[in-house]
Parts: sequence; structure tokens; C-alpha cells
Amino acid sequence: MQGASSESSELLVIEPSSPWRAIDLGEAWRYRELLYFFVWRDVKVRYKQTFLGVIWAVLQPLFAMLIFAFFFGRVVRVPSDGIPYALFAYAGLLPWTFFSNATTSGAQSLVGSASLVTKVYFPRILIPVAAVLTGLVDFALAALMLGPLLIVHRTAPAAGALLWIPVTIGIELLLAFGFSIWLSALVARYRDLRHVVPFAVQIWLFATPIIYPLSMVPARWRPFVALNPMVGVVEAFRRSLFGRPVETEPLLWATLFALLLVVSGSIYFRRVERMVADVL
Repeated sequence: MQGASSESSELLVIEPSSPWRAIDLGEAWRYRELLYFFVWRDVKVRYKQTFLGVIWAVLQPLFAMLIFAFFFGRVVRVPSDGIPYALFAYAGLLPWTFFSNATTSGAQSLVGSASLVTKVYFPRILIPVAAVLTGLVDFALAALMLGPLLIVHRTAPAAGALLWIPVTIGIELLLAFGFSIWLSALVARYRDLRHVVPFAVQIWLFATPIIYPLSMVPARWRPFVALNPMVGVVEAFRRSLFGRPVETEPLLWATLFALLLVVSGSIYFRRVERMVADVL
């Protein structure tokens, strides 16, 4: 009798899916180790062969704060709701810098990984998600500068910040995911949008109460300004940090807007994913 041993192997069959189907979360979860690799790769590439390394993550919002503090705090004397202007500006720049960097990087991520996308199969949604999570690393490093700034201005963070700040960052993550998913798919199809996104983000900065308080906006215009989802995020982050009451309505709107972006962006991304290897 001749014995034979057989080895079983898994066979992955890739079939076309419905164009109106959202992202397969189960499949994305199975590739979670690849997501970690993408994030680690992006972090290393960003600071590889740089003179100051990860310090650049701190210098970007810090230099912006110094410029704003001089021109708007001392020259123009923009009010800051009783908060030292340097702290006021930095507390607004922290969440904004994370959002702007994550959105801009996420928009370019799919095109930037064309050589990988066209050769190996994996859930393409991991690429813009990794770009956003890489921005979260920069945010964590830049947030360390808050400690020395609070000490210099003899200001203690409010106890409520421990509750509201993680909630605010979670909502901002959803917003960044939504915009990155949408923009990465759009840029993959319409390459000229890669030049529009950074310009639009720069204009968006001045439509968000970062260098000026929301109280400066006339009351009749505030409902329109509040349609900007980053208004609720920046205001909640700043108010919770300095012990001011947090308005929940703008945060609820930002959350709803973020969820709509993520769901609709996932469906559109799924449609583009079917042809992404051909258009890149």
C-alpha cells in the first residue's frame, strides 16, 4: 500500500462585486497587518534622510503659531476670548494641521502607490486609511508641545479635556477618512485635482476659526459658518482644553457629516477600485 500525503492550500478567488457595494470591512480587517506596514512605511519615508527628523511634526504648527501670534496677536490684535493668543492659535492649529496633512496626503495616496496597486491585490482602501493614520502620528508628536506652552503661560488644562479631546479627535479621524477616501478615488480618475486639493485646504483654513474666535463672526452668519464641519471640531478641542463649555450641536453635525462622507466615499471608492489598476 502506497501512502500519499496531500497538502491543502488556500485559493483566493477575486470576483467582480456590485459597484454600489460599500467597503468589505471583514476583508480590510484580515489585511490589518498590511495596514500597519503601510503606516510604518509612510512614517519612515516621511522622515528618512531629514536633518531634524520627527521634530518637523512639531515645527510645522509651532512656526505657524509664532507667525500668527506676531501678526494677528500683536500687530492686528485679534481677540482670543481671554486666552493667551499663542495658546489660542496653537490649540486651533493642532487639529487643523492634522486634518489638512491627512486630507492632502490621503488625496495623493492612491496615485502615489500606483506601482504597488497595479501589481499586487489587497484592499485598496488601506492606502488612504494609512495616510490618515500617519498624520495621527504627527498630531501626537505636535501635541507634546502643548505642555511647555501651558507652563510658559501658567495655564492648566481643564479636567474635562480628558473626556472631550479623545471624542473630538475621533470625529476628526472620521472626517479625514471620509475626505481621503473620496479624494483619493477622484484624484485617481482626474489627475488635475491633485493641484486643487492643497489650494482648497489653504482657503479652508481661513474659513475655520483658528486664527480668530468664532465670536468675531456676526451672529447672522454663524449658522452658515457652522456648516463647515471643522468648526465644531476646532471649537470643541479648544474649548475643552481651556475649560470652556463645549457646544454639542456642531459636533453632532460634524459626526453626521463624517459618517455620510465615509459611507458615500466607500461606495464611490469601491466603484473606482474596480478600474483603478487600469487608470493609474
